[in-house]
Amino acid sequence: MNRIEIKHLNKHYNEIVEIQGFVESLRDLQYVQFVVVTDGTGKVQMTIEKNEENENLNNIVSGITLQSTIKAKGVLLESPKVKLNGMEIIPERIEITSVSEAELPINIKDKDSAEMDTRLDNRFLDLRNEYNMNIFKIQSKMVESMRKFLYEKNFIEIHTPKLIGAASESGSEVFEVKYFDRKAYLAQSPQFYKQMAMASGMGRIFEVGPVFRAENSNTNRHTTEFTGFDLEFSYIETFEDVMEMEEKLLTYMLKEVKDSYGDLIQEVYGKEVIVPVSSFPRVKLTDLYQILEEKYNYHVEEGAKVDLTTEAEKLSYQYAMDEFHSEFIFITDFPKDKRAFYHMRKDGIPQGYDLIWRGVEITTGAQREHRYEILKQQAEEKGLKDDVAFYLDFFKYGCPPHGGFGIGIDRLTMLLLGLPSLKEAMFLFRGPNRLNP
Repeated sequence: MNRIEIKHLNKHYNEIVEIQGFVESLRDLQYVQFVVVTDGTGKVQMTIEKNEENENLNNIVSGITLQSTIKAKGVLLESPKVKLNGMEIIPERIEITSVSEAELPINIKDKDSAEMDTRLDNRFLDLRNEYNMNIFKIQSKMVESMRKFLYEKNFIEIHTPKLIGAASESGSEVFEVKYFDRKAYLAQSPQFYKQMAMASGMGRIFEVGPVFRAENSNTNRHTTEFTGFDLEFSYIETFEDVMEMEEKLLTYMLKEVKDSYGDLIQEVYGKEVIVPVSSFPRVKLTDLYQILEEKYNYHVEEGAKVDLTTEAEKLSYQYAMDEFHSEFIFITDFPKDKRAFYHMRKDGIPQGYDLIWRGVEITTGAQREHRYEILKQQAEEKGLKDDVAFYLDFFKYGCPPHGGFGIGIDRLTMLLLGLPSLKEAMFLFRGPNRLNP
């Protein structure tokens, strides 16, 4: 007999069904036993009366420890008196498929009963908590919907190498690894290979994969390894085309997530999924600081105005909400020394942007420089000519105008659900002080 996922049980009333899962709770009373089983898709109660006919089942249930796994077969009944989904299984057979130790290192039902580090040490148990499990169902929906959007726009998905012979962008913030008789690095971005795809004539590509950053940072929004969602596409006119593509992608994703999980997110995580109804506002970096001074009395030294401070990110969100009723805002016109060498420049200004959502930067995007001589010159300015020689070769034989951006899936999840830290939003967190499990 084939196992039925618990979420589909309501299609099988008055039938013999087979389920498998973890024992979440067990009540062994004088005349009856109740066992709640969960399989990640839902929960169901099994009811076993204590009598001579059920003696073998009663003995099995009496010996079960919480979080053991079982296989059970029995009749599914619709039972309005049962608070858990109005159904129950009357089992005729129960098999213990694995036994859990009786003493658990963390309280699965109360995720806040243990410190975050203790939870991460026992992440395999921590994720059995429904609150945590739902994070990754929602995250999966996010990625699925963004993939769907891009496939419908004729993008193709590629998979680029993560072991590379030269640092991805600047030579800093990369992990160096021994590669036989020479050095290699873990890719801090698929950027070079995305552009190689443009030079190859692929036209529209995206990738979902690991990204590595050797940043010795312990903030709630930094990690040394995360999942990046990157895309690149050709034949653009300006970086406005890139911003428009990101607007449409995120709007589509948020609508799909709201349709599938909006009520759950509101009820469990206390956040409303707001689907944008208009274009995201745009503001130049210098104008933003002037606005923040005038509207919110926020002052920083002139030297700090060449980039976004953490507080400026937060206040830019407040400004976007106050002025435009938008959770998103594009910041443009950063100085060239704060942007990568491969960003196209117009009158000396890099043609790119940062996108802020709910007060946190989620994207750096740009039109790329596709002309070989100019790109080589900009690499030389940064002292990178030799390091990126292989990359410059991509542009010697023609390359269309193109641009793109990258989004951190984990950070996006954290902001969507209002989680306090990236550690909650990642299956397994990696940071300067954490490399296990």
